[in-house]
Amino acid sequence: MAENPFTEENMVQVLDWAYEKALNGLPGADTVYELADSYLTRHSTPEDAINSLIKWQNTKSVTSGFVTGVGGFITLPVAIPANISSVLYIQTRMIAAIAHMRGYDLKEDQIQTFVYVALTGHSATGIMKQAGIKFGVNLGNQLVKRVPFEVIKAINKAVGFRLVTKFGQKGIVNLGKAVPLVGGAIGGTVDGFSTNLIGKTAKRLFV
Repeated sequence: MAENPFTEENMVQVLDWAYEKALNGLPGADTVYELADSYLTRHSTPEDAINSLIKWQNTKSVTSGFVTGVGGFITLPVAIPANISSVLYIQTRMIAAIAHMRGYDLKEDQIQTFVYVALTGHSATGIMKQAGIKFGVNLGNQLVKRVPFEVIKAINKAVGFRLVTKFGQKGIVNLGKAVPLVGGAIGGTVDGFSTNLIGKTAKRLFV
């Protein structure tokens, strides 16, 4: 019997992979900084740029620029299904772009963890409350840096548990429709409701 890939530890490994690839880019895909800057240059305010990014993720097919089966996706740390890893990558990239557009330092461990928190959508408020952090308050980079490492570890564990529950459910295929196509591109659209919720969560978190 095959080992179940949906464990907290495996999920955090994939999140770390997705975050690193979002920051540094996959073959044929912009880095998160390039993505964010491309939206900022086309809009008069960061808020307009963020709203446009979320709308694009909700309505456009995710095809060109995302590679699976080769390049970055072949180096996945664990055997998470390709549709799950691609959805996590796309949504992590969107959240990180929002954080960057709001002036947060993506290289801080605390910011990386808060990006993971946003992936949990409705569960984000509970995770932050459990960690003793008030959701929706402007922490800013300097205050975020003061969140203790032990708290960050606890948040990561809680995020892993929530995502294992989310992706391990029977309705997993409804959460994202990113499937491999000929040529290695990921086709289809990321589930609109899920992505819109995550985008709104990121906006509230990175205020």
